[in-house]
Amino acid sequence: MPITKGFRALVDEATAQITTYSVEQVRKRLEAGDATLQVVDIRDVRELEREDTVPGALHAPRGMLEFWVDPESPYYKPVFGDESKEFVLFCGAGWRSALATKALQDMGMDNVAHIDGGFAAWTRADAPTETLEAHKARHAARKAA
Repeated sequence: MPITKGFRALVDEATAQITTYSVEQVRKRLEAGDATLQVVDIRDVRELEREDTVPGALHAPRGMLEFWVDPESPYYKPVFGDESKEFVLFCGAGWRSALATKALQDMGMDNVAHIDGGFAAWTRADAPTETLEAHKARHAARKAA
C-alpha cells in the first residue's frame, strides 16, 4: 500500500497549527529564569547519552508523552497538569516535536509549543547543554528535596 502523505507533509501541517519558538527565544527565557517555562526533551534516552540535553529539561520520551500527559492514564505525570507552565518540546531536528506538540494540542493542551530545529539547532547556536549524568543528578536532588 503506497504512502499517500509523507512525514514532511505531516510535519508541515502540524507546524502550521502550533506555536514554534526559535532557540534564541527559549534561551533568553531560560537565562531570565522564566518560571513559566518547562523545556521538554522528547528524544530517546540513547540520544541524550550520545548528545547531552538542555539544562533543566524534563525528559519525556516521545513514545510515552501522551500517556504521561493524560490524567486518566496509569502513566500520568502530574508535572504536565501544571497549567501555569508552558511546555516547550524539542527533539533532534524539530520534526518529532512538531508532531508531538500537535498531538498534545489535539488532546486539549493550549500551553504547549516546540523549538524550531530541535537539539541540532540548539547546539549549532552554542546554547548551553548538560550531560545525561548531570541531568539525572539534578532530577534526583529535586526528588530528595
